[in-house]
Amino acid sequence: MTGYRTSLVDENPDVRQPLGAAYGRLWAAAVTSRFGDAVRTPALALLAASLTRDPRLIAAVVVAGQLPPLLFGLLAGVYADRWDRRRTMAIVDAARSVLVGALAVLVLTGSVGIGALAVVAFLLAGLGALFDAAAFAVLPSVVPAERLPAANGRLAAGTAVAGGFVGAPVAGLLFALGAALPFAVDAASFAVAALLALTLPAHGVTDPAAASRRSVWREAGDGLRWIRREPTLLRITALSAASNLAISGLIAVMVLYALEVLRVPEAGYGAFMATAVLGGLAGGLGAGRLAARVGLRTGLRWVLTAQTLALVVLAFSRHPVPGAIALAVFSAGSTTWNALWSGYGQRHVPAGLLGRVGSAQRVAGLVAAPVGAVLAGFTANAYGLPPVAYAAAAVFAVLTVVAWRVLGTGAASVPAGTPVPAGVLPTPDRAGGGRVPGP
Repeated sequence: MTGYRTSLVDENPDVRQPLGAAYGRLWAAAVTSRFGDAVRTPALALLAASLTRDPRLIAAVVVAGQLPPLLFGLLAGVYADRWDRRRTMAIVDAARSVLVGALAVLVLTGSVGIGALAVVAFLLAGLGALFDAAAFAVLPSVVPAERLPAANGRLAAGTAVAGGFVGAPVAGLLFALGAALPFAVDAASFAVAALLALTLPAHGVTDPAAASRRSVWREAGDGLRWIRREPTLLRITALSAASNLAISGLIAVMVLYALEVLRVPEAGYGAFMATAVLGGLAGGLGAGRLAARVGLRTGLRWVLTAQTLALVVLAFSRHPVPGAIALAVFSAGSTTWNALWSGYGQRHVPAGLLGRVGSAQRVAGLVAAPVGAVLAGFTANAYGLPPVAYAAAAVFAVLTVVAWRVLGTGAASVPAGTPVPAGVLPTPDRAGGGRVPGP
C-alpha cells in the first residue's frame, strides 16, 4: 500500500514544459527526508521493543506519532499560509534534525526510555504536519502550473523508492550495527533537507498585518469553508475520505490477508509488499501523462475504476501472484490519485489559502482512516479476513459510480460571490495556469 489519500491540473496540461532546477532541489529535499523517515520508523519500533515487551507501552509510542496531524493539522495550515514557506520548511527540518540527533545521543548513552520515544514521536509528527502544509503550498511557486500533476507524481515516485526500496531495508542493518545509528542517519537527512529548502525561492503570500488581526481558529476554518464552497474540491475530498475507510481497513489486516488468504510464504512477504512500492513508482511516473491524455477529472474517474477492478481481483484471489499484481495496480492508482488531486488544488485554490485547504483535506482523510481500521478489525474477527476485501471492493465500486456521476469535465469554479478571506493577497491568474507569484 502506498498510504492514505491525503492531499489535493487543469485539463490537458503541457507535458513538454521542464520542471526546473528549483523543483529538482525540492524533490531532492523531499526524497532525502523520506529516506531518513524510512530508516527511523522501523528503528523506533525495534528500539521500543528492546525497551519493553508491554504492548500497551509500544502502542502508546505509535499513537503518539499519529495524533499530532489530527490535533494540529488545521493550525499547521494557518502558519504555512502566514509564514514564508521556504523558511518554514528549512526551520522545521532543522528542528527535526536536532530532535532526532538528541535521540541518537540518548540511545548511544543508554539514557533513553519509552517516555522519551513517545515524546519524540509526538514532536516529530507535529513538526511534520507543518512541513507537509508548507511543502504542498510551495510547489506551485517552483513548477509551471501545467506540470503540477507530473511534479506531484515524481515526488511520490521518488519518495516511494527512497522509502520502500532503500530506506526500509537499510534500517534493520543499521540498527543491527548500532541502535543509535539509524537515528544519526535520520538527523543527517533532515539537515541536508533543511539546507536544500533554503535554496528554494522565498514564498509567502499572506498579508501579515491582516492576518494578525484575525483569530487563528477563524483562519483555520477558511480552508474548510473554501472546500465547502468549491464543488469539485468538496466532491474529491469526500471521495478521498470515503476511500480511506477501505484503504485503512486493508492496511490493518494486510499481513494476515497475505499470509492466510493469499498463502504468501512468510519468507516472501517482503517481496510481496515490494510490489506495492513498484506500483506506487509506476503510478507516480505515469500521473502526468494520464492527466495530459484524458484530463484531470476523467483521469480520477478512471483511477477509481482501475482500483475497483484491482480490489475485486484481490478479494477473490487465493494465490500470491494475482494478489501481488492486484496490489501493485491498486497502489499505482493511489499514487496517481494523490498526484492529480494535489495538482488540482494547487492550481485552483488561491495561493494564500493553499496551506489551509491542503491541511483541511489531509485532516479529513486522516479522520476516516482509524475508523476503517477499527471496522476491519471487528469484521475480520467476526467473519474472517475475506469479507474485509469484499467490503473494500464494494466501497470502491460505489465510489466509482458516484465519481462518474459527480466529477464532470467542465472547468472548475468557485460559486459566484465566494469571498477570499481577509489577509490573502489576490491571485489574478489563479485559474489561468501561470506561476503563483512570490511576495
